[in-house]
Amino acid sequence: MGKLRLSLACWNYDRTRGLLEGRIPVDGIDLTYLNLPVEETFFRMLRHHEFDAAEMSLSSYVLSLFADDPPPFIAIPVFPSRFFRHSCIYINCNSGIRDPKDLIGKRVGTPEYQMTAGVWIRGILSDEYGVPVSSTNYFNGGEEEPGRPEKLKLSLPPEIHLESIPAEKTLSGMLDSGEIDALYTARMPSTFGHGSGTVKRLFEDYPAVEREYYQRTKIFPIMHTVVIRRDVYEKYPWVAQSLYKAFVYAQREVYQELYQTAALKFMLPWLIRHVEDTRSLMGQEFWPYGFGPNVLPLATFLRYSHEQGLAKRLLKPQELFAAESLESFKI
Repeated sequence: MGKLRLSLACWNYDRTRGLLEGRIPVDGIDLTYLNLPVEETFFRMLRHHEFDAAEMSLSSYVLSLFADDPPPFIAIPVFPSRFFRHSCIYINCNSGIRDPKDLIGKRVGTPEYQMTAGVWIRGILSDEYGVPVSSTNYFNGGEEEPGRPEKLKLSLPPEIHLESIPAEKTLSGMLDSGEIDALYTARMPSTFGHGSGTVKRLFEDYPAVEREYYQRTKIFPIMHTVVIRRDVYEKYPWVAQSLYKAFVYAQREVYQELYQTAALKFMLPWLIRHVEDTRSLMGQEFWPYGFGPNVLPLATFLRYSHEQGLAKRLLKPQELFAAESLESFKI
């Protein structure tokens, strides 16, 4: 019997390139890897379920678990995108915002209220800096292109104030002009560095802030996971473990390449020192896959999602993943 043909939509990451280039075999699977930017992958998978498997916003995936019965996707504990988001809070420097608590009562843009980066930012601001989620007024819409809607229908509690920006405007432009005071976003806005000069980061020395946050909390925020269309998983449950193993092997290549001193494989002059500093702070497996090492960040995110009026109930981390991918054999 021939291999099962499956499609996977995922961006071109160093940690997945072995799959994209076909160097890493996937047990029993002939994989078609579609190299797509994350926004396109999320939109097409959430709206039309186009792919057999796909990289997926962690927040969107959590919300999808409440959308249908049964839910359309099941995840495996692979996390192609992680990001400390303190650097992703942008402010208009004429807004009077100097410290996090100055965000209280302000007008805050967010491309989508449910986007994972925004959930982490709002949760961290609440936990770490005493900025309640309900203390700001949120405005959603396109960051660089007008007319971006929420990909998923939201039903928020009344204390969360969210409205759409005018159809012809962008959040990036509104931040530059002062029509909004701050922006929580995953992508750097074009008006940061190329606008009128009024757009700045709230945390200018964000590496120091993020390192201190990790050292104290041991949380490396998870942005994306990998999902399998449920109809595929139910017909071929072994696919979950096959894909998980392949992602792990592809990532192992990069751990080795990052610390290759004969010739630098990435265009960072002090890459080796950066790797050594990262390992000193976060350990050898500083970007962990698998369920066990990620219970804390997952539980924290799920709490944030529930507290922010997104998840209808507080989920447990193990509810997110295919049972076959929660553990592996040992010899």
